[in-house]
Amino acid sequence: MSPTAASAALDVIEHDDLAAARRVVAQESRALARLAEALTGRFVEATELLAATRGRIVLSGMGKSGHIANKIAATFASTGAPALFVHPAEASHGDLGMITEADTLLMLSNSGETPELADLVNYATRFSIPLIAIVGRAPSTLADAATVALVLPDEPEAGTLGLAPTTSTIMMLALGDALAVALLERKGLTAEDFSLYHPGGKLGRRLVRVADIMHAGDALPLVPADTTMAEALIVMTAKRLGCVGATDALGALVGIVTDGDLRRHMDTGLLQKPVSELMTRDPVTIHAGALGAEAVHLMNQRQITSLFVVEGERPIGAVHIHDCLRAGLA
Repeated sequence: MSPTAASAALDVIEHDDLAAARRVVAQESRALARLAEALTGRFVEATELLAATRGRIVLSGMGKSGHIANKIAATFASTGAPALFVHPAEASHGDLGMITEADTLLMLSNSGETPELADLVNYATRFSIPLIAIVGRAPSTLADAATVALVLPDEPEAGTLGLAPTTSTIMMLALGDALAVALLERKGLTAEDFSLYHPGGKLGRRLVRVADIMHAGDALPLVPADTTMAEALIVMTAKRLGCVGATDALGALVGIVTDGDLRRHMDTGLLQKPVSELMTRDPVTIHAGALGAEAVHLMNQRQITSLFVVEGERPIGAVHIHDCLRAGLA
């Protein structure tokens, strides 16, 4: 094959691949849109069952539905709702003992006729354990046995064969995410609560509070506003934050002197001047409960490298951009 012919063949293959990819994404997007429109009061009933759960949310499914169920269990757990995945085959060989009457079952099956789920369904019925089903067909054995059945829109699987679980699993995943988010919003989960479940990784770093990284106590570079710059420079150098805060007689923060202020006011009489003459009044501050990411945003926005942390008007800490870098926030 000539180079020109080979190039043309590659172009055809690339065009076909992109066309297939766009077709799949468009088809799954339409399915998700239909799913959103199809949500009814049954979704609210399912959320109420989950919110009333005294134990854990137990998810199960077979094959691809099982993989999706496993991910949904992880999402629930990460948003403050204790959850676990139980494989239906393992359930039939002893793992049913992991499920208690205080739990709620959430089971996934596109057909609603997955035989491996039978023992779980019977167990839920025997012990009156609430059962939520995400199914692709109703009526079906699973839908009929469920306390609440969430039925997916009838959408074909993606691809020319339409056989591999694609559209159905993406709708299951979206519906599981919707339940998890609805539940966390119903509970009023805060960013601080969320950080408890994500102490590691990038998310954990983003949820670091200013109080976690600030300098406090003897590490604070503070002087009275009437202090001479000679004395203030000694404090600034010793504390190594590139700034010194100025306080009034009541201990309130009234100003800040930075390395940049020193350069701008450099002259022979600098050391004899009072801090109040050089300081920037009403400096930018932050409170200890703010997220570290907010401190980074403020410093970038104001083009500064340090912030004093205040409680009311009194300085209780200071944070430097380097502290944020060490915490992985910038």
